[in-house]
Amino acid sequence: MGIAVPDALDLLKTRRSVKPLEMTGPGPGAAEIDTLLTVATRVPDHGKLTPWRYIVFEGDARLAAGEKLAAIFRKTRPDATAEQVEFERKRLARAPLVIAVVSRAAPHAKIPEWEQQLSAGASAMNLVTAAHAMGFAASWLTEWIAYDDAVRDALGLGPNERFAGFVYVGRAARPPEDRPRPKLSDVVTRYRA
Repeated sequence: MGIAVPDALDLLKTRRSVKPLEMTGPGPGAAEIDTLLTVATRVPDHGKLTPWRYIVFEGDARLAAGEKLAAIFRKTRPDATAEQVEFERKRLARAPLVIAVVSRAAPHAKIPEWEQQLSAGASAMNLVTAAHAMGFAASWLTEWIAYDDAVRDALGLGPNERFAGFVYVGRAARPPEDRPRPKLSDVVTRYRA
């Protein structure tokens, strides 16, 4: 039997997403961001393909990217209100730090693309868990920007790349409330021979 690490188990049991609008600063510093990204890379990666990469949005870069998002939003939704366009301009500034997890899954002779996509998802989850372990709040979101071709182009994704999501990191403005979790009896079955 393995050795239980109570602090690690407590950490995993208490992880909770915090909405970006409920985050405040300060965000992680440069060394802390490096730690977050280092932990994010420590995931299963069949074939050592590194089927993911990251784009870090911090400081004024959040608003510079937001200008592109607002322009795309305005172009595709000509009936958008000024308030909606302004929200898009500030979308990536809702938290002190946003890290986009980019899936680089591609056809491979031995490793299915699905496994590569799962690795990108695991990377995003490691990022969220590492933020929690470091005392930060985090939320992994996709929203419309993860699925829009113009946004992918504007933010520098290649033709075979997709956003696995955007991880918002900051500090909780107030203690987060937990949501109801599923009962194990509703989600677990035991295979019987």
